[in-house]
Amino acid sequence: MYNCLIIDDEPIAIRVIKNHLSAFTDFAVVAECNNALEAMSVLSKEKIDLLFCDIQMPQITGVDFVRSLAHPPKVIFTTAYRDYAIEAFELNVIDYLLKPISFERFAKAINNFLELESLQNGKNSEIKENLNDNRNFIFLKADKKHYKVDLCDILYFESLGDYVIAYTINNKIVTKERISFMAETLPESQFIQIHRSYIVSIQKIESLGSGFVEIAKKKLPVGRSYRPVLSRLLDNNN
Repeated sequence: MYNCLIIDDEPIAIRVIKNHLSAFTDFAVVAECNNALEAMSVLSKEKIDLLFCDIQMPQITGVDFVRSLAHPPKVIFTTAYRDYAIEAFELNVIDYLLKPISFERFAKAINNFLELESLQNGKNSEIKENLNDNRNFIFLKADKKHYKVDLCDILYFESLGDYVIAYTINNKIVTKERISFMAETLPESQFIQIHRSYIVSIQKIESLGSGFVEIAKKKLPVGRSYRPVLSRLLDNNN
């Protein structure tokens, strides 16, 4: 299911997008916002896969809003103005739809989104397969360089918003990446996510307690929703 957010200060425009979108399976409108400030609040709380964004809005334009996001979702601009098309496509948006939006044109934009999702999912699967089958290291970008890090040297990863700290046996590396990306690319046979902010090396777990695991003498919290996965891991190893 793809979570969608609609930003538009015209109720009719929102209704048109929702009606068009209802013809497609696997799409859900998580929220409707009248301005960018409301949308910021939604984006901070919800995982949004596709953003439908008007351009001429109060306080800040849709283009400036998307440009301000450190990790924007995929975007389809919906607007009555042609003037912003060049700026919009410089942001690598999925499409630029002019109002009134016909269903045929809307369907083409949705297909563009689905094609890109398919390509990226295939790429992520390939990366993950390579890590599981062929590689015993990863590259982490930090300080304008790419560091080759052996997987066997990694203790755990800690999320700090848009950054991840990789703790290794000898040092730590801060990289501008999200913990969700690390969870997708690290081999499941070697790493497990125990909290929304922590991924740990299974081999480096020294002990487990009530709501925590211990690695290198440090206690890391286990989130409630991650406990069943950790329990299954223990059961499989017993």
